[in-house]
Amino acid sequence: MIDRQRLEAICREAGQIALRQWPGHGHALESWEKTPGSPVCTADLEVDAFLKRELQALLPAAGWLSEETADHPERLGKGLCWLVDPIDGTRDFIRGRPGWAVSVALVSEGKPLLGTLVAPARDETWSATAGQGAWRNGERLQASTRDELPGARVPADSLPKEDRDLAMVAKPNSIALRIAMVASGEADLVATLRWGYEWDVAAAALIAREAGAAVSDAFGKPLAYNKRDPRAFGLLVCAPAIHQAAIERLAERAREFVKRGR
Repeated sequence: MIDRQRLEAICREAGQIALRQWPGHGHALESWEKTPGSPVCTADLEVDAFLKRELQALLPAAGWLSEETADHPERLGKGLCWLVDPIDGTRDFIRGRPGWAVSVALVSEGKPLLGTLVAPARDETWSATAGQGAWRNGERLQASTRDELPGARVPADSLPKEDRDLAMVAKPNSIALRIAMVASGEADLVATLRWGYEWDVAAAALIAREAGAAVSDAFGKPLAYNKRDPRAFGLLVCAPAIHQAAIERLAERAREFVKRGR
């Protein structure tokens, strides 16, 4: 079994590597776009290299899937696989804002087994183990228990007209931290209608689920990990009692997005 304390120590050190380059502390940073609209910086690559070395040493039998590493199909033949986003929320990182995190998950046979988020600019460490609960800075998490969709708190900068019965709360750029807000009861609902990658959500989705939240894709289906195509369409993380209502509200829009091939 993985040494959980060693895993968290590795993730915290990764966070410190990033923090030492964070413009929020006045550091100069080199950044560029991998593709239009997809920023990356030197800290992403340094954290990725550190995590790959340390996590593969911690569990040599596991595969590797990371946003900043070229994918290799050999991971598909392994029962265990690390899913890593070295800096989730790179836009906030580059702008000197605190809404970013190091995200690390270990998946077993397609299901998340361990999840850790480290957000050093916020002094937060989040963790979960399948079947054993979720924690932030040593305190056990309890997800939102809201029972009505109208008025649900959503981390967002704006809302479409049809969703203006919801309530906006502060939105970190990191999707992992937005999911974690549901886990901690600071938000009631996070939903996306776009193609996303496993490494963005694996750790946070486990944390939310272990805290008692409902977690699915945009159509209400379970998420799976370490797939040949590491993408999924849409994400829905919310208080369990509003999950079905949220699926029904999003259904037509989700179908339309998929039809358009977005």
